[in-house]
Amino acid sequence: MMLSRRNVGFLLGILACGWSGVIHAQSDPLPSWNDGAVKKSITDFVARVTTQGSAEFVPPPERIATFDNDGTLWCEQPFYFQLAFAFDRIKAMAPDHPEWKTKQPFKALLDKDMKALAASGEKGLLDIVAVTHTGMTTDEFAGAVTDWTKTARHPRFKRPYTEMVYQPMLELLAYLRANGFKTFVVSGGGVEFMRPWMEKVYGIPPEQVVGSSGVVKFQTGTDGKPILMKLAKIEFIDDGPGKPVGINRFIGRRPIFAFGNSDGDLQMLQWIAAGNGARFAGLVHHTDADREYAYDRQSRIGKLDKALDEAGSRGWTVVDMKRDWKTVFPAEIK
Repeated sequence: MMLSRRNVGFLLGILACGWSGVIHAQSDPLPSWNDGAVKKSITDFVARVTTQGSAEFVPPPERIATFDNDGTLWCEQPFYFQLAFAFDRIKAMAPDHPEWKTKQPFKALLDKDMKALAASGEKGLLDIVAVTHTGMTTDEFAGAVTDWTKTARHPRFKRPYTEMVYQPMLELLAYLRANGFKTFVVSGGGVEFMRPWMEKVYGIPPEQVVGSSGVVKFQTGTDGKPILMKLAKIEFIDDGPGKPVGINRFIGRRPIFAFGNSDGDLQMLQWIAAGNGARFAGLVHHTDADREYAYDRQSRIGKLDKALDEAGSRGWTVVDMKRDWKTVFPAEIK
């Protein structure tokens, strides 16, 4: 698995080059960002930490950048895309499970009865995630995710979910890698849900994806070959205070650069900002209801409340989507 239990609750209510200098060949490495204080805070930081002789110079091996995924690199509304995957999987699996016609929460989902689905509570949603994320090999699950990304469409924008990524953040990832940064995704989403498509979409390989995970067991398949089976048991939740724990456990270096968008990213930003030397902590604030969505303190998805207050008091960079981005999605680029 998996979606974190905290998120389920909310639902209910260019490659690294290793060079030590700054890349100047491109006049504007962030063309989808409007000129202003936010864009300048990014480019100034990169210049300081990558310029030989600078008091804040950081050697390439220590240039670690971490990014949340949902709401930071791609859209997360009207609900987390991993849950959309789980819902679609239930529909696809239904012919093999006739008992779901009368068993909740599956009946509610198949009948498109969202009121009854909500009434099933956290347990109902966790049952759906468990059925669609376990009882299969890791290879089978990766195949199901890959197939889903080819056909599923966002309910509002009618685009593949993998096109619901933010063009400015794609540019930022490439810009950082061109300046010797190693980029990681650190997300509350399921690590095995993210790994099959992230390298193609973000240029981030599977080994640089940190996420929530379920227990996986090594065993021998019926054909005598070794397999890894996904079990219905949570191993690690990479959300909230789990994010710095996950970074320490799976990356082993404290990043110098991090971006998030919600209170679930607060502890990651706090931990990174507390390190020695130059540090960059950023938040994406969703303020554009026309081109994407506008939400923050009262949202049940991607709530941005305490982190927004702390960003103001600590001087972290806050991206105002409506003001700071010329475009939101790659499809807008002509």
